[in-house]
Amino acid sequence: MSFPQERPRRLRRAERLRALVRETLVTPAQLVYPLFVVPGEGARREIASLPGCFHLSPDQAVREAREVEALGIAGVILFGLPKAKDPLGSEAWDEEGALQQAIRAIRAECRDLLVITDVCLCEYTSHGHCGVLEGEEVRNDPTLELLARMSVSHARAGAHVVAPSDMMDGRVGAIRRGLDAAGFADTAILSYAAKYASAFYGPFRDAAGSAPQFGDRRGYQMDPANVREALREVRLDIEEGADLVMVKPALAYLDVVRAVRAAFDRPVAAYNVSGEYAMVKAAAQHGWIDEERIVREVLTCLRRAGADVILTYHAKDFARWTS
Repeated sequence: MSFPQERPRRLRRAERLRALVRETLVTPAQLVYPLFVVPGEGARREIASLPGCFHLSPDQAVREAREVEALGIAGVILFGLPKAKDPLGSEAWDEEGALQQAIRAIRAECRDLLVITDVCLCEYTSHGHCGVLEGEEVRNDPTLELLARMSVSHARAGAHVVAPSDMMDGRVGAIRRGLDAAGFADTAILSYAAKYASAFYGPFRDAAGSAPQFGDRRGYQMDPANVREALREVRLDIEEGADLVMVKPALAYLDVVRAVRAAFDRPVAAYNVSGEYAMVKAAAQHGWIDEERIVREVLTCLRRAGADVILTYHAKDFARWTS
């Protein structure tokens, strides 16, 4: 039929009608909130480039996690900062590191909150790269053992899920073998499977102190022009034992999220990254956009593209708006 018999606007006339036929729903239970953990006690310092986000000592991370849990958000992903950096990033697997302390404390206080940990050396190395250096070259294979050690340390502290973000070849398999050998066969792996060498990470690198001291990460993170390569990366990580796979960044890569969702039967996560968040916050602070409507639209678009899980700095705001 055609107009006037066919009138799609009939189902748009009222919010209750629109809600009744809405195809894509977003809830806090599909979201994960990032936290930045620093050494010390009583520390809660706002991150200038990420308004509303903070550097938190382990005791303050627990307070934040309790709030996140109360809002119905599924979980947190923890990023750790060390007391001191060295070429190997050895504090990454320190059992008394700030991140490990935070994991234990959050698990003790928040019984229903999922604890995910980022596994990468860039926050811990003095050179800011994600692996072992030989000259100015990041060496793939020597890095794998260190990532496995870091993952086991996180699992021993109580992490439900470890999330390698380094983009070294073979790291999922190395981490799976390390976890299994250490008795953590039930610890899941969320692989940053398709992580692009993106300019959207700027605020995160400021927050994590992880900018490379020389060069860049294009030798190991993916070229933003490629999608077939993303499918290859995801396939390899699944073959190595990834339980969930991630596309990062999210908004500029909705086609990649859709392609991964269509090709694989694993849960797909999308990371709504720091630069995407900061742009929304900056525009909202200038009164140029309606922040709540924009955030709702962003998260809905990610779900519509096929993301089962969304990692986002907007999680707390969204949960409050929908409560």
